[in-house]
Amino acid sequence: MKINGNEIKPGNVIEHKNSLWVAVKTNAVKPGKGGAFNQVEMKNLFDGSKHNERFRATENVEKVRLEQKDYTFLYGEGDMLVFMDSETYEQLELQKEFVGERAAFLQDGMKVTVESHEERPIGIKLPDYVTLEIIEADPVVKGQTVSSSYKPAVMENGVKVMVPPFIDAGEKIIVDTNEIIYIRRAES
Repeated sequence: MKINGNEIKPGNVIEHKNSLWVAVKTNAVKPGKGGAFNQVEMKNLFDGSKHNERFRATENVEKVRLEQKDYTFLYGEGDMLVFMDSETYEQLELQKEFVGERAAFLQDGMKVTVESHEERPIGIKLPDYVTLEIIEADPVVKGQTVSSSYKPAVMENGVKVMVPPFIDAGEKIIVDTNEIIYIRRAES
């Protein structure tokens, strides 16, 4: 689907210079002289490189539609993660580095969405929030104020997160998988 250069928004995937790019930031610029343009910061979906490009309103770019398919996480084996197609039961193996640091949040049976372009996986979406148990938390320092002080804690998946002073080892918390931050105490 062709769109004008000034219609590119963050999150759009476009085909540019024989590769696929996701728009990270966009800034519409209307200089005093000359025509308006859209300054776009892009990230290559295949190699992760970044690139800045100016697109004039008159330029056409190809906006790419990604296929999205639901998978269930089965298990991790070495550097590979194994997922199962929820409809066909076919298995898909992805490199752990493809998922990145968020791979630590994968849990058995977790539903994920794999984005692909022409049958090639290029992205994965985990649930925004997961519930994890705290296995190690620093003790509260006497005199700390509750309002602004957080303390480090280690979750069952080995990832460190900053939590409020009232959270202790053994408690379950809800964590944002995108920002890797504490959201709230989980209901028991």
